[in-house]
Amino acid sequence: MAVVTNTFTTYDAIGQREDLSDLIADISPTQTPFQSNIGTREADATYFEWQTDALASASATPVVEGQDLSSYTAVTPTARMGNYCQINMRDFIISGTEQTVRKAGRASEVGYQAAKVAKELKRDIETACLLNGVGAVAGATATARVTAGFPGWLKTNETSTNVTKPSYTGSTPTGAAQVWKAFGTPTAFTEAMLKTTMQECFVSGGEPRMLMVSPFNKTQVSGFSGIASSRYNVDGAEPSVIIGAADIYVSDFGNLSVVPQRFFTTVVDAGAGSLMNDWALLIDTDEVAMATLRPYRIESLAKSGDADKRMALAEWGLQVNNEAAHGVVAGITAA
Repeated sequence: MAVVTNTFTTYDAIGQREDLSDLIADISPTQTPFQSNIGTREADATYFEWQTDALASASATPVVEGQDLSSYTAVTPTARMGNYCQINMRDFIISGTEQTVRKAGRASEVGYQAAKVAKELKRDIETACLLNGVGAVAGATATARVTAGFPGWLKTNETSTNVTKPSYTGSTPTGAAQVWKAFGTPTAFTEAMLKTTMQECFVSGGEPRMLMVSPFNKTQVSGFSGIASSRYNVDGAEPSVIIGAADIYVSDFGNLSVVPQRFFTTVVDAGAGSLMNDWALLIDTDEVAMATLRPYRIESLAKSGDADKRMALAEWGLQVNNEAAHGVVAGITAA
């Protein structure tokens, strides 16, 4: 239908008020399940240490009545382990005018950005904990210190093929090679792999309670036969509700909470083209902790003009009490 001549419409009008919602939609993931489930401790130096020990192998050999000792078993000393603290930082600068003008969605630009960098810094640390597969770096004047991430410690309980495994120099994982990321043909994550690694952890004395996997491999685990339940009743409702995901995996050696980790990323081997690889971590949360030298803080920096400057930082390191308490399945497909 034609519009009557000279009808005044919104296309002609001047002075319409803008409609800008006060909602700022940001669905970026902020959950950090690794940090949220491990322990904490304070660090007093940039290099912090702890000790590990192990009992002698069990023996069923008896001794005769009245046995005397002509020699004594040598005492095995504890092993001294250590890691470095690294610094993670975020910053922003807001002009005086921007801080003053009226804005939609936030009253203070500085306050809004401060809250945002706090979340970003937490995500940075989660990523460093889990994806930093390189060894520790002591640092120097022009070289940042690096804390050896969780995968960089794991070497005892593993199921993998064609991967670069951790190596230690003294008491700390070292080396620049990315570990536990496969550089051969990846294989599908299977229940047999999980069972094998869980059994290895049990034999070593570990008691993993968390299985951390990528979103893709979370769906793979949901297809395993050892999930806790495939059905349950809700308030007596009939029929039962069918569970489409595994939150608890029941193994012969304990139950595992299956936790998807959004920050797991894949490594594509440039030499092999499109190979995409992933890993699954079996974590004993009692045997790993975050050591904090300087807890999260946001500081105002000196003004040098018409702007407000802020710096957010944390100085921390990862303490893996005993790597044999944990396990890894590496070289699995990522999609």
